[in-house]
Amino acid sequence: MILSCSNIKKSYGTDIILENISFTINEQEKVAIVGVNGAGKSTLFKIITSEISCDEGTVSFPKGVQIGYFSQDLQIDSDKTIYDELLTVFDNIISIEKEMSEIEHKMGDSENSELDSLMKRYSLLSSELEEKNGYEYKSRIRGVIKGLGFTENESETPITHLSGGQKTRIALGKLLLSSPDILLLDEPTNHLDIESIKWLEDFLKNYKNCVIIISHDRYFINKTTTKIIEIENKKSTMYNGNYSFYAEKKAINRQIELNHYITQQKEIKRQEEVIKKLRSFNREKSIKRAESREKALNKMELIDKPENLPDKIKITLKPKIESGYDVLSIIDLKKDFDDKNLFKNISFEIKKGEKVALIGPNGVGKTTLIKMILNKVEKTSGEIKLGANINIGYYDQEHQGISMEKTIFNEISDSFPKLTNFEIRNTLAAFVFTGDDVFKDISSLSGGEKGRVALAKIMLSNANFLILDEPTNHLDINSKEILEEALRNYEGTCLYISHDRYFINNTAEKIIDLTPCKAVIYNGNYDYYMEKKTLIKETPAPSSFLEKNLSSSGKSDWQKQKEETALKRKKENLIKKAEKQIEETEEKILLLDKLLEKEDVYTNAQKSREICEEKNNLEEKLLQIYSEWENLTSE
Repeated sequence: MILSCSNIKKSYGTDIILENISFTINEQEKVAIVGVNGAGKSTLFKIITSEISCDEGTVSFPKGVQIGYFSQDLQIDSDKTIYDELLTVFDNIISIEKEMSEIEHKMGDSENSELDSLMKRYSLLSSELEEKNGYEYKSRIRGVIKGLGFTENESETPITHLSGGQKTRIALGKLLLSSPDILLLDEPTNHLDIESIKWLEDFLKNYKNCVIIISHDRYFINKTTTKIIEIENKKSTMYNGNYSFYAEKKAINRQIELNHYITQQKEIKRQEEVIKKLRSFNREKSIKRAESREKALNKMELIDKPENLPDKIKITLKPKIESGYDVLSIIDLKKDFDDKNLFKNISFEIKKGEKVALIGPNGVGKTTLIKMILNKVEKTSGEIKLGANINIGYYDQEHQGISMEKTIFNEISDSFPKLTNFEIRNTLAAFVFTGDDVFKDISSLSGGEKGRVALAKIMLSNANFLILDEPTNHLDINSKEILEEALRNYEGTCLYISHDRYFINNTAEKIIDLTPCKAVIYNGNYDYYMEKKTLIKETPAPSSFLEKNLSSSGKSDWQKQKEETALKRKKENLIKKAEKQIEETEEKILLLDKLLEKEDVYTNAQKSREICEEKNNLEEKLLQIYSEWENLTSE
């Protein structure tokens, strides 16, 4: 055990944020803390680091444990260059190197006992340097600089010349290089493009110490963690597995809880009717029987009704005006800024009903391309053609299309005066604004809530071609799922920029990978894109050969796709089988734990020993099944 939280409670006035939060984390474990915005995740991190105190409970870890904390607003203010700032992490190693260099100079002029003393000291310093991996720190710095999306030339850029997001990346880099025993990362993928996020995933998977992550990036959580701590309704629940396992297990558990609650409520109602009937007989025996049943009913341990999950959108969204089949055509598009080329040779088409993700590294020009489509930025050369009856609905990161001084209801009713109150409420309910929530001031909403209002406005408009710039920024997981469902149900066309690979996987039918020299088209979701990218990297063949093979659409391609689908289905079945075995084994272990609590068992040494042995066997089996499940889900 490297960290334990026991019965943590935190309130601000009468508002309870966390209550009875308990869990333990072992060395080298990779853990994600999930929950909706405002659930108290960042508050928990601040309690662990002693930045704030808890009202009740304890946080404990072994003496001497170093904790590194990356918060969402952490930045570096320094006059140093990027490289020199990261170099400060290794001041102690540089100090050792300096002393070793001084000793080397002294050795030439020393002899006998003085030389022996210098050699002993040099040997000690050399061992210390080796223990601290001091011979590779420069290459580690260069690796972090590249991994976080900076070029080698940019390593000499002064920190003062960087943007806020770039400074945050440098702060993250310093923390990663410092290698604390417990690494606390609060939304580390913000300000990172997809390539940098993938680098961070590999870094954390190979990190030898404990990592605890707060993130709404489900793909990132899937790749990096093996345990999930969910904070919901002020309480914590532990799940052994990655995000996909947690999501499925949570849904199953919630249904089981609901079924138990419904069954008990039916039984209570039945007993109450029996008691009422017995009393109606008005005889001594029937009244005694009624009283006996009442006593039994009063002693019944009541099951709490599972608290409602946030509602999900359940309507189909259809544009009021139907577009033509050809929605957008871009031919040989080029953009220069001050005689410097941003991109060129960009060509692609989007057809009616397609959901298309535009991806590429930061700075490649994705937002610029969208603004050119919107006619907000002029093109240098090339063509941008919109099809017939195209009405664009634009969703920007700042939600500039909504008025902060209005309520949600007034924002919709003022924008669409012909809508009835029923139609407005029905639409807002689809985006999880129900009851009095519709009268909240927009200025008081979270980023995710404002995003949902903006999206509702777009859906109510005459738009049949949605263009969305980073629509999942500032959204918690539930809000992302709402947006995913909205886009899947949307019958119009959509082009969006996103770094959220889970979101892309669930919504995109086509991916446009923007590079400075061309746009590469992949007809599938993110997993398909990664599969084709891997194929290109691993095949040692001329580009013309690759292009020929990747573009072929004959029988062999169809056959390959069929085989891939069969393999995928087989793997999914094996995963489901393993998850079912995990659930059944956990239930058996829980049953044995309950048996060990019974007096007739714990007072019987032989019986206790047999049950403990059976439990140990089941726990070993559970570890084996978990290992098999992890291998299947990581392939």
